[in-house]
Amino acid sequence: MTTATATTSAPVKRSTSVRTWIAAYGVYLALALLVIVNVIITPHFLTVSNLRLQLIQTAPVLIVALGMAMVIGTKGIDLSVGSVMALSAAVMPLYIGYGTLPAIIVGIVAGGLSGLMIGLLVSHFGLQPIVATLAVLIGGRGLANVIGGEIKNLSDPGLAVLGTGSLLGVPYSVLSAIVFVIVVGFLMRRTSFGVMIEAIGGNKRAAELAGIRIKSVLVTVYVLSGLLAAFAGILVAARSQASDPRTLGLLMELSAIAAVVIGGTSLNGGRVRVLGTVGGALLMQLIVSTLVSHNVADSISQMVQAVVIVVAVALQVGRRRT
Repeated sequence: MTTATATTSAPVKRSTSVRTWIAAYGVYLALALLVIVNVIITPHFLTVSNLRLQLIQTAPVLIVALGMAMVIGTKGIDLSVGSVMALSAAVMPLYIGYGTLPAIIVGIVAGGLSGLMIGLLVSHFGLQPIVATLAVLIGGRGLANVIGGEIKNLSDPGLAVLGTGSLLGVPYSVLSAIVFVIVVGFLMRRTSFGVMIEAIGGNKRAAELAGIRIKSVLVTVYVLSGLLAAFAGILVAARSQASDPRTLGLLMELSAIAAVVIGGTSLNGGRVRVLGTVGGALLMQLIVSTLVSHNVADSISQMVQAVVIVVAVALQVGRRRT
């Protein structure tokens, strides 16, 4: 009886370890395989112009996803990021006459205030994160439409440099994403703030008993998410030289959540994988790019992305149950 139990438990352990490895690191393997496939079947894939375009398109999603990863690390969610992007871009035309920097600062402040409101609703008023952020998703987009009304021209030399300029051949938007990855990675792995985020997501009650100021941490996390979303919105507006409150940032919350989950961060909180989030954002962008370059309909592309997300979540669920 004991021998049979040991025999059956060994395959279960091996299966669990394989599932755990795939959930944590499968994004890198998938990304590498997709790159190899593109090298073989996609013309001009390895050209500098194409790789540059892929990174530019990934940058805003990655910046938003970094904030989303910290929120999810606390076992929360932020559905407002797309609307915050639109709101930040919508307020910039009102202040662009005072200069590029004041307009950018106002846009970022708008994102920070949105995050502050969400943080207060979640931490001090006890609203579920999905409810608080859904309210800002709807209200923020509405406010952006009230402020912006229609597409506004943002033909400003400073914004043009931010949106299309580069340093040593690396676009400023990509450099910004790299800086944010380093900063968030440092916060999560080298500071007590990162430890508190994961402690709250892992066991909120235990974190409270350990003396962690949960309300302050939650407010800070949502403010950071709002600030990152605002900067991503400014990058998108700077690149297009226009602010369209109806479409800017639309469905960005789903892209960001997908990047985080595919990167190995569990929706149950307790662990934030920063590099995994980078891999998830790159993978999602490359999937879309591959399908588009081979004339696959956008509807099919969306379904493929949905399947990838479901598989990533299913792996996490299976890992938690074993």
